[in-house]
Amino acid sequence: MTEIAPRPAPPPLPDDAPHLLVVDDDNRIRTLLSRFLSEHGYRVTTAASALEARSRMVGLEFDLLVLDVMMPGESGVDFARWLRTTSAVPILMLTARSETVDRITGLEAGVDDYVAKPFEPRELLLRIGSILKRTTVTPPKAIEAVRFGDFTFHLGRGELTRAGEGVRITERERDMLRALAEQPGETVPRLALAGGGAASERAVDVQVNRLRRKVERDPANPSFVQTVRGIGYRLVVTP
Repeated sequence: MTEIAPRPAPPPLPDDAPHLLVVDDDNRIRTLLSRFLSEHGYRVTTAASALEARSRMVGLEFDLLVLDVMMPGESGVDFARWLRTTSAVPILMLTARSETVDRITGLEAGVDDYVAKPFEPRELLLRIGSILKRTTVTPPKAIEAVRFGDFTFHLGRGELTRAGEGVRITERERDMLRALAEQPGETVPRLALAGGGAASERAVDVQVNRLRRKVERDPANPSFVQTVRGIGYRLVVTP
């Protein structure tokens, strides 16, 4: 591995900085990688063996593992194979340049990518960033409110308004509206609208008809709470 020139102390890391676990029996590599990755915005924990890595992972969630193949005791490949039975945490494996078999075996064991030693730290940084970009799932933003026609339904408060004025709805109507509004435009089965079996599907139809009388101009030809024949209902919202 190329020498990494010393740099000034990095600024404090944000609370949401990705947390990496570097597992390598070479103390020099662990120290250099810890310093280099910390300087580039990562929170870093190190381990000298698979056994130590297991203990580090108790009670902690890591965003990615940098894992050496050749370690005393349990090899990196064996550790990766075991880890894949319990976790989907991304793994970047460090291999010897000449050991093609190790790289293939590592990929078969479930690692996401590999870097051959000796490597350029910048390459490692780019590969880590690429893996995290591929594997990090951004949770969808929670829906706060939906609009349909003159109506607005606020999911958190469970309030239905029309042109800013409150509309009186029952608890069951509120529950059904929330279930429909959480998946705007998507079909929600009758069973889901029944509250997990708390009401019959026929009762759901009756309650939907009552709701339509409050929000539809023509309840017999609904524009917003539409029937999906044989399945359930969907809420057509205004963009």
